[in-house]
Amino acid sequence: MAEIDAITNLIKKEIASYEDKVDTSDVGTVVSVGDGIATLYGLDKAMSSELLEFPNHTYGMVMNLNEDSVGCVLLGKDTAIYEGDSVKRTGKLVSVPVGDALLGRVVNALGMPIDGKGDIEAAAYYPIESPAPSIMDRQSVNEPLETGIKAIDSMIPIGKGQRELIIGDRQTGKTALAIDTIINQKGKDVICIYCAIGQKNSTIAQIVQKLKEHGSLDYTVIVNASASESAPMLYVAPYAATSMGEYWERQGKDVLIVYDDLSKHAVAYRALSLLLKRSPGREAYPGDIFYLHSRLLERSCKLSDEKGGGSLTALPIVETQAGDISAYIPTNVISITDGQIFLTTDLFNAGQRPAVDSGLSVSRVGSSAQIKAMKKVASSLKIELANYNEMLDFSRFGSDLDPTTKAILQHGSLLMEVLKQKQYSPLSMEDEVIEIYIAQSHSIDSLPLEKVRDTLANIRSYIASNHPEVYKEIHDTKLLTPETSARIDASVKAVLEGMEPADKIAA
Repeated sequence: MAEIDAITNLIKKEIASYEDKVDTSDVGTVVSVGDGIATLYGLDKAMSSELLEFPNHTYGMVMNLNEDSVGCVLLGKDTAIYEGDSVKRTGKLVSVPVGDALLGRVVNALGMPIDGKGDIEAAAYYPIESPAPSIMDRQSVNEPLETGIKAIDSMIPIGKGQRELIIGDRQTGKTALAIDTIINQKGKDVICIYCAIGQKNSTIAQIVQKLKEHGSLDYTVIVNASASESAPMLYVAPYAATSMGEYWERQGKDVLIVYDDLSKHAVAYRALSLLLKRSPGREAYPGDIFYLHSRLLERSCKLSDEKGGGSLTALPIVETQAGDISAYIPTNVISITDGQIFLTTDLFNAGQRPAVDSGLSVSRVGSSAQIKAMKKVASSLKIELANYNEMLDFSRFGSDLDPTTKAILQHGSLLMEVLKQKQYSPLSMEDEVIEIYIAQSHSIDSLPLEKVRDTLANIRSYIASNHPEVYKEIHDTKLLTPETSARIDASVKAVLEGMEPADKIAA
């Protein structure tokens, strides 16, 4: 017994005299690893979003700062990391390369090239997360960002510095709208960033090819966090893409960024959060899921003239399930953005492309982001389409329609036909103004619907050949004067008179 007491006293004495000489502030140990998550011991001075270095040139980002451990997401494969490995602080936040060398390139979520065209010489490195510009550093949105899509530029205009949500079910043409908008920026001095989150690599390859064919890749950066990559890479991608855009924005340039799509981004963040043992809430999303997207989209704005006047325009894409825009993530992003373009499956299947629902779509910037000519010709377009849709529903119940109702239905069906547009065929603002003016003038209401788009193309060709001053006037003054309107009317008359009688009258 005396022997046991002696041993006990010796152990107590050793414990009392023990001095912890190991510095755990900059070096830690891997306690567990798996599913792209590492739990670490030590690293007492680690910062949130700090870059950590593991063996074999693997990196991670600090996400959880617990009392006795650090939760880290791995930016790469976790197969080369084992329990007991040492991990070092770098003292830096996770950053990405920025600069003109990125233009025309395809990079991953960390800005590393994945297109086989060699290394990228960065002008600088920006942290992936930065505070949004303050109210005093912004100015109101007042300049249109032309999409080249009639239905959007006329009814749901997008301004430089705006955040306009593209929302709809899968396979309704959401990505097509965004790609057409990028193609339409050719020659307009707008730099574009397409951030793909959770898409197939084959889809991205097709998009790159299409942009190349239309000469749009030269002013575009593709940030690809594909479906085959880990959840941390999908989580980081949109923040990294925004930092790349902020480099040009701070130089006073206009930047357009597309996030395709934030539904998959939210799912990736939910997976990370559950693996990090954060509390699940509604639909198992963590409590800060709203903050996830608000801190991302608040970085898009038009800077004040004192800050250079640059702009970052965001087109986030969100996928709905069976058209349910009242679901958790869609309502979150709707409340953060400055309006939404809602695409419906019914319109898409009925052959209305783009399948924009003019009733549910809205731009909270509105006519501030339109030139005066477009404002003039499109002012009543939304109301007329609403009347048409209402009468269309009403007409299904009865066969006898009065002349007024027939006229509304005929004019509405013509407007729907005019708003149809092929993919990869964006129009100039002048062409859009001319087409909508002609549609609103009722001069082609009697045409068979299948002849409408060909006739409009012929009228535009006629004006370009015989009255080029119409295009110049609209482009230079942004106005539609009575003289210009008269020239358009004369051109419509000339083209219609040259048509075969059978082509002029709807059956």
